[in-house]
Amino acid sequence: MLSAIAPRLDGMQQRVTAILVARSGAEYLQRTLAAVDRQVRRPDFLIAVDAGSSDNTASMLAAANAAGLVAAPAKASFGEAVAHALHVAAPAVSDNEWLWLLSHDNAPEADALARLLGAVEIAPSVSVAGPKLMGWRRSDVIAEFGESMTPVGTSVRLVEDELDQAQHDIRGDVLGVAASGMLVRRSVWTALGGFDPALPSTDAALDFCVRARLAGHRVIVVPGARVASAGGPQHFGRRSLSDRSRMQIARSAQLHRRLVYAPPAALPLHWLSLIPLAIIRSIVHLLAKRPGAVGAELLTAFRAAFDVLPVIRARRNLRRTRRLGWKAITPLRLSWRRAREQRAHRQDDDDGMGPVVYHEEPIGFVAGGGLWAVLGTGLVGLVAFGGLLGATSVSGGGLLPLGAVNNLWAQVGYGWREIGVGFTGAADPFSYVLALLGSLAFWQPSVAIVALYVLALPLATLGAWFAARRFTVRPWPPALAAVLWGIAPPFLSSLETGHLGASIAHLLLPWLVLLALAAGRSWTAAAGAALVFAAVTASAPVLTPALLIMWLALVLSQPRRAYLLVGIPLPAAALFVPLAIDQILRGNPLGLLADPGVPAAGAATSGIQLALGSASGGSNGWTALLDRVLLPAASAPIIVAALLLPLGLLALLGLFVRGSRRSIPALAVALLGYATAVISTRLELAAVGSETVGIWPGSGLSLFWLGLIGAALVSLDAIGVAARGFAVLLGVASLLLAVPLVGSNLLGTLSVQPGPARLLPAFVDAEATSRPELGTIILAPEGDGAISASLERGRGTLLEQQSTLDATAVEMSDADVRLANLAGNLASRSGYDSAADLDDLAIGFIVLEGAEADADAGADASADADASADVPLDDAAEAAVLRRTQDALDGNSLLVPVGETSRGLLWRYVGEADSVAATGPSNTGSVLGLIVLISQGLIIGMTVLLAVPTARRRRQHVSRGTENEEPATTFDEDTDD
Repeated sequence: MLSAIAPRLDGMQQRVTAILVARSGAEYLQRTLAAVDRQVRRPDFLIAVDAGSSDNTASMLAAANAAGLVAAPAKASFGEAVAHALHVAAPAVSDNEWLWLLSHDNAPEADALARLLGAVEIAPSVSVAGPKLMGWRRSDVIAEFGESMTPVGTSVRLVEDELDQAQHDIRGDVLGVAASGMLVRRSVWTALGGFDPALPSTDAALDFCVRARLAGHRVIVVPGARVASAGGPQHFGRRSLSDRSRMQIARSAQLHRRLVYAPPAALPLHWLSLIPLAIIRSIVHLLAKRPGAVGAELLTAFRAAFDVLPVIRARRNLRRTRRLGWKAITPLRLSWRRAREQRAHRQDDDDGMGPVVYHEEPIGFVAGGGLWAVLGTGLVGLVAFGGLLGATSVSGGGLLPLGAVNNLWAQVGYGWREIGVGFTGAADPFSYVLALLGSLAFWQPSVAIVALYVLALPLATLGAWFAARRFTVRPWPPALAAVLWGIAPPFLSSLETGHLGASIAHLLLPWLVLLALAAGRSWTAAAGAALVFAAVTASAPVLTPALLIMWLALVLSQPRRAYLLVGIPLPAAALFVPLAIDQILRGNPLGLLADPGVPAAGAATSGIQLALGSASGGSNGWTALLDRVLLPAASAPIIVAALLLPLGLLALLGLFVRGSRRSIPALAVALLGYATAVISTRLELAAVGSETVGIWPGSGLSLFWLGLIGAALVSLDAIGVAARGFAVLLGVASLLLAVPLVGSNLLGTLSVQPGPARLLPAFVDAEATSRPELGTIILAPEGDGAISASLERGRGTLLEQQSTLDATAVEMSDADVRLANLAGNLASRSGYDSAADLDDLAIGFIVLEGAEADADAGADASADADASADVPLDDAAEAAVLRRTQDALDGNSLLVPVGETSRGLLWRYVGEADSVAATGPSNTGSVLGLIVLISQGLIIGMTVLLAVPTARRRRQHVSRGTENEEPATTFDEDTDD
């Protein structure tokens, strides 16, 4: 309890009214009250203000024997609470009366008030004096000592969080001081109107001091007066304050002061620049890995732009009290050079005083064998796909050439899909991957796919090496793991069958693991993981459920870092939402899992074949190889199982060796991958003609292989000297396993090949150069005696024009039905007049695939009954269909035969030459398309900005690890979180 304070009524004597404002500060208040009671020069009056406390602060203030006890609203700011106290204060009797402002967490040293009064007594021009604020728990650390601002008005603490060695005790005049412990002449306080109500906490004292300076008064700091402080004004009555809230308070105060201080002529320019500047600063926040500050930045800018009444009142008050020009305070402002020096000095202090992080020395790329692994798999890649060197495109399987770069980007988002008769709908997320990939070879985008094929194996090896070295301190296991990943059977099978999406997903999976493990430590890694997650799911949508399960497990394993991890699926969600809505509206939500690209039917495979890593059957090519060398093909599964045995045993051994806690997640990943592969073969979502097509299981098997390699790596890292023998056995077995797939071009099982110079016959290609909307109907016989019809526009359908909405359509559209009726009538003699349909669909040509050779076979079969007995039933049926269709087309007066081409027989329609097919809006031609593009662009763009590494890394002490040390499992900790 404070002892009674006797007031001094002599007008010539300094009279001090201490105003103690408290809000839920009971844990600090006892020390503060005791410190005020111990003052050598005690205040004449003490007025206590309880600002809506929720603890026993009010009772503690009531027991303090203060001259007055005032209750202020719970939302009152510090300045408003002081104003409430002055309502009950004794009237001023002279100009020598002072207010001493304290909060519940300001404990002054015994001589603090005496030193403050001594400083103002010898300098009558001083109207505001501030003490040296010290740490609440560390009295040797300066919490704050003086304030200033930069040329653009940013507030700066002149001294902050520094060890007190009297190095700043020469300071005197400053631009501003903190509110805590401020001694201010009462008449000046009254004349200036106290603190600005629009500045509830941060910068309120600085703004008051600036106005005092402009009114002709001096502001000083008193080094000998020391006051302990537990936090700045923004912490008043708060247990904690998030970085976002702190930034929002500071930025709001800065914008308010900028508008208040601006000359009248410059005020409109400042007001107009608020929103554009906020957008620019938001981008800077993203680059600086402060995503939480973006919302605060935009919110404060909009609030400052439209809440103008506080600015008007503050400008009026400033104009009323100002006696000097702004040049009077220029010497006290912080120049740009001093601001940079101070920022650099504090950064150096942080680096020197921060924690020292010890890490094992990373395994070198060359010394660790990474370079040799990449070069070795590069040679294997040349053997497998060297035939593509010099090609301008790749075709076959699920591949087609790419169009021009502008056409690639025209296919993203939401708009007209130029495939078949065409429709309006959402693009596959894979269209973004194709656009980015094609942009790398902007002069001829298809070359990018050629380069990807030639470099696929070394690129996979490179990513796997960087991922694997985070799990071991031994120099050679990462190289082995990288080779295993680079020649993985699922990867080779995906490449050889033209499943580009699955191949890209395989390339990116190690990088996803690498970034996801570091995502809990850095915004850069989290954003990078989000981008790779989006690319993997876009390339292989069937992996999305498994990856989401893995992401959820990662979030649950790091709850304190969940704020960094929860956004990883966000870019992928932005890409998939428009397509998901379209598929759901069509009643086919599972269509989201369909493979992007050209639907390609593959060989049926069993669960046992999948367990052996065979995505397309044939035991990873061993069946074809044994058949070629005249050995029993039935032994192929046994050979493959024997070659896989070392990998399987090492993976399972990971459960029983040191570090088994790391092999359990790896084996869980393998199980998820295998389940994904099995389910893929059961989901037949797309169609090729009359045949349904299942999802390619190679994507799931890549995930399966990733888990097996990870678990095997744990075993190799733990079993010591014996690991070398196991590693040699594993490496040799894996190389032998890959032999048939690497040599598939020699075995004749390679589906991909250099792309043709043109997709349609030369005659059609030349015509379509000037008429890109021209349509060509492709008729092809089916095995069941039917005929399929497809429509291609311009110079042919390209890879970026493929759409899973088209491939997985559960019902035919009216336009599809019209095309089917047209094709059926063209393929048989009828009285149907097809001119109207040909004109409406802008059809210029009809191609009958395989007509010449099969028609002859059909004629021979009809003429010779004995010969027809040797012709397979399907071939004979196809020959009959071809003959019937060719006769119908030849007999159609609307069509003119052109002749035999590389695609089959060609007919030209002689009708309207200028007919144009109906189309829909492009991805920028509708409001919905623009909304989709802008939304996806903003989310992906913000993620890219976050992923750009800009922060300096913490100082590290590096120690060389021994083979017995526990390996590091994540990235080194960054400073951008």
